[in-house]
Amino acid sequence: MHPTRLTAAVAALALSASLATALAGPASAAPQAQPVPPGHGRSLALAAADSAAASGLDELRHGADEDLVRTSVTPWANGLYYAAYQRTYKGLPVHGGGDAVVLSDSSGKVRDVSGSAAPAIKVSTSAKVTAEKALATARGQLAAVESASAPELTVLLKGGKPVLAWHTLVVGTTAKSLPSSLDTYVDARTGKVAQATDKVRHAEGRGYHNGNVTIDTAAGSMTDTSRGAFKCGGQNGSAYTGSSPWGNGGANDLVTACVDIMYAAQRESDMLKEWFGYNGINGQGGMVPARAGLSQVNAYYDGTKTTYGRNQNGTNQLTGIDVVAHEYGHEIFDRTPGSAGSSNENGGLNESTGDIFGALTEHYADNPNDTPDYTVGEELNFTGNNQPIRNMYNPSLINNDPNCYPQLSSGTEVHAAAGPQNHWFYLLAEGSNPGGGKPNSPICSGGPSSVTGIGIQKAGKIFMGALLLKTSSWNHLAARRATLTTAKNTYGATECNAVKAAWNAIGVPAQSGETDCGGTTTPDFSLSLNPSSGSAQPDTQVTATVDTSTTGGSAQTVQLSASGAPSGVSVSFDPASVTSGNSSTMTVKVAAGTPNGTYPITVTGTGSATHTVTYQLTVGTTTPPTGCDNTEYTYRGTLASGQAAAQPDGSYYYSASAGTHVGCLRGPAGTDFDLYLQKWNGAGWADVAVGGTASADEDTRYYGTAGYYRYVVHAYSGSGAYTLGLSAP
Repeated sequence: MHPTRLTAAVAALALSASLATALAGPASAAPQAQPVPPGHGRSLALAAADSAAASGLDELRHGADEDLVRTSVTPWANGLYYAAYQRTYKGLPVHGGGDAVVLSDSSGKVRDVSGSAAPAIKVSTSAKVTAEKALATARGQLAAVESASAPELTVLLKGGKPVLAWHTLVVGTTAKSLPSSLDTYVDARTGKVAQATDKVRHAEGRGYHNGNVTIDTAAGSMTDTSRGAFKCGGQNGSAYTGSSPWGNGGANDLVTACVDIMYAAQRESDMLKEWFGYNGINGQGGMVPARAGLSQVNAYYDGTKTTYGRNQNGTNQLTGIDVVAHEYGHEIFDRTPGSAGSSNENGGLNESTGDIFGALTEHYADNPNDTPDYTVGEELNFTGNNQPIRNMYNPSLINNDPNCYPQLSSGTEVHAAAGPQNHWFYLLAEGSNPGGGKPNSPICSGGPSSVTGIGIQKAGKIFMGALLLKTSSWNHLAARRATLTTAKNTYGATECNAVKAAWNAIGVPAQSGETDCGGTTTPDFSLSLNPSSGSAQPDTQVTATVDTSTTGGSAQTVQLSASGAPSGVSVSFDPASVTSGNSSTMTVKVAAGTPNGTYPITVTGTGSATHTVTYQLTVGTTTPPTGCDNTEYTYRGTLASGQAAAQPDGSYYYSASAGTHVGCLRGPAGTDFDLYLQKWNGAGWADVAVGGTASADEDTRYYGTAGYYRYVVHAYSGSGAYTLGLSAP
């Protein structure tokens, strides 16, 4: 074990608990049909949208007992309108699928339909459990409850099956005194919790971070009635009172913290209106209130408010422009169609949305005390290491967060999972080699040779327009399709092709049905592998599909080749060349006597440009090592060199009493795997025991008090399967 080399991959796991930010807020009330606003062009647009919804266009199919009810209309540039639709079943709102957005123009033409597909519904709508009992069950999920919305009878699609449920949002704190905003569905037939998703993820006055600034407040209260009664105060929820000038400029003065909060939030609201024509944070001119003075290293949005704490050293409050705008970016994500989902990929896109709006607000404000950049929290010294917490132009520079879409997995922590879309946004706004003192940005394997930016204002408007096409099934593939649609309809071919190049540059593949940008483009293609890794015993073979797509100009011939294979391994392609848009089968043959090990093989596509992707070949056994037979629980996994994983099962466990914690790690032969035991200290995960060898096998033993614990397994060098055994008091 090497305690001093706790790498970025492990540090990312530790950081995820110290900065918890929100994924979403409360679900809206039962949808109500919106009246058609005056204006012939708008009427034609909405009539076209309603017709598309009623006819079941694309993914909007529904049964006899189902309706699609228009819930919002957002005007856009060039006479465009986004109309959002909520699925209902026998009059009850449906959550978990079937929602949709129609983009139409003032001539009555449907430009695009974005829908979240879902199965037909057949379920009784008669509740056996009362709303009062359901509310009591939902409130019982938290140790302390601050507020709870009135239960709403709804249909929840869980695992593709409909469940009649009472839906409520419960805000409060957990048994660990951590903030929680629990989006809860109580089965209306059994009274049990069917699903519960925590929306908080464990982000003229005198300000501290922003200097002397002008903010909008009432005469004697830090309340902004021009933005939906937006206010800022302490942890009791009341706005601070007094008079202008507000605050004293002190690092930990809470009125000063509210100056910084109100300044950043108001600049973000103004940016949305001036740059994008969007009506403030929530789309209706307002935003949730803010609270300062949280005594934790944390900042979060929970659907009802934003809350800001202090940094690790207690030297300042976490109220810099990009952090405040990040939290209100979560409200934007939550209040646009589709709200927020519970998957890690959706959560990563939500976190990235916060980062993008943080960068946009910094650039709009152009405050000399916090000059515009593409890093997050760089002014605040969050964790005491004088480093930002995320980097948008090269995410891997912080915590080894993933730069590229293919690096994501279902278990990637949500803040780390922000990396690919953050990277995409920088490439779109600034390009891969922007010059002018701005940092260069890498391009992922298989992407174009370079990307030219279109400017942050255009990039931001395209991103905002794409959020208005968001549905409950939002992921990177849907985001690619939506941004291309928005770019083409808002600007034209040049910007649309720039969006396409940026997605290609981070490895998000072309999607069926995505818009053809049009215009003249440089011929180019992309290259990808499915799967990108494989295992074979000596004297056997393994195959993978080499996929290509045309990313610029006309389709072209791509010649395939491979290099870097070890002695005894041969690689062939059938066919050896393809027209971009088609695929080839790659066969990797492993001869008898080939040594066990993991070998990277470079696959090259040569056409008008040259692109490469890497195939990771493992020769020999992939069975996890055995051992640790005397431990109480056993967990297994596989890691590539440099990766880390939390156990048990990506989570943690609770020990109710003091006692000895025993950890036993058995890694692949010839590798160096590290083992850490961590304990939650109220603000983050702290190492309490580490293994003691520089090898594949490590053991820990620690006597600790009651609390929350987890193990982190880190592949310092080498790759493969491992076994972790643990015993706890």
